[in-house]
Amino acid sequence: MGEHRRFVAAIVADTVGSGLFMPITLLYFLAMTDLSLVQIGTALSVSALLSMPASFVIGTMVDRFGPRRMMLVGNLLQAAGMAAYIWADSLLAVALWTALLNLGRQSFWGSFGNVVTAISAPGEREVWFGFLQAVRNLGFSVGGVLAGVALQIGTDTAYVSVVVVNAATFVLAFVLLLDVPDHRVAHDEDAPVEGWGVVLRDRAYLRLVVGQFGFVVGMMVLNFALPVYVAETIDLPGWVVGAIFTLNTALVGLGQGLVVRRMTGQVRGRMMGLAQLVFAAGYLMFVAAGFLPVWLAIVVMLAGAAVYTGGELVGGPVFSATAAEAAPAHLRGRYLGLFQLSWGIGGAVTPIAFTWLLAHGQTSLWWVLTVVALASAAYLRTLPRVLPAAALRVTDRAEPVPASD
Repeated sequence: MGEHRRFVAAIVADTVGSGLFMPITLLYFLAMTDLSLVQIGTALSVSALLSMPASFVIGTMVDRFGPRRMMLVGNLLQAAGMAAYIWADSLLAVALWTALLNLGRQSFWGSFGNVVTAISAPGEREVWFGFLQAVRNLGFSVGGVLAGVALQIGTDTAYVSVVVVNAATFVLAFVLLLDVPDHRVAHDEDAPVEGWGVVLRDRAYLRLVVGQFGFVVGMMVLNFALPVYVAETIDLPGWVVGAIFTLNTALVGLGQGLVVRRMTGQVRGRMMGLAQLVFAAGYLMFVAAGFLPVWLAIVVMLAGAAVYTGGELVGGPVFSATAAEAAPAHLRGRYLGLFQLSWGIGGAVTPIAFTWLLAHGQTSLWWVLTVVALASAAYLRTLPRVLPAAALRVTDRAEPVPASD
């Protein structure tokens, strides 16, 4: 970490709190409001739609003011939005406060890639993104353990405590980031002024954003599908939700570096497609768990969660490194803002889609997700033909190695 200890510590603080709340997001509102599951999914999707256009504004502001300032703003917005959940008791209130939380999340994570790219050398990007993803997931795992405790207690006080602790971690991350250098790209005053038009005309990069969407859908499963499927649909004990989340985050935290090393020499685009195939294998295991006795269903769900996590391990660092290196330095804020938009769209579509599918059949969601994953895998394998950064091989050396086939 060297001189970047405070930056890494801020990421840990942010993710411990998020890991505490994410596994119980839907369950929190089911317990603390009179809303139905589909109403909660609708509120979360509406909030994502409301905040989605902010990706374009945030990308511009990152290029203009620097990523550190925008990360600071993001922490404050997330703290305010999370704290307001204590008083959110209607569909409109949940939607509005979640929109504020989403704005903070977009500001923080829309700036994150810019900082990581600035502090890492070409050819080391997968290692850095993988390391920080591992750090994030170790933070998530700590939060996941505490979330399991809160679920077992199941009282209003336990749920409110989760919200308060999460809001406090955002404030702590803000304090840690105050002394982090602001990695801003120097601009040539004689260069032509460029903006979003350049970004939106980059068809190859747009194809990466589209391909990323399939990965985002898979990543949303952990937060918006598995908790309800486990606790409500197939009626497993509440502690299994926390166990799955903790298993996922611990595997990423401990195994991300190993997976990056094992991927070294492989074409990035192919690894993106492989991540989708691994997701699909996990979905099929979740289907099987629904038809088994409780003790065996728990075992299969945990094994399926481990397989599912493999998709995250393979895809996360590769997508992030490709997106960062495919963007010109002086427009990286806008490019990564557009890349972040796929997460915004996923956040808008998946809560209502997942909850609707879960309400209309035990296995419907998993069959739809399997089809999405397979189609996305086929699409991503074609990406290296049009996007040079996707045709590079995963490497932990100082210079990227181009693919020869």
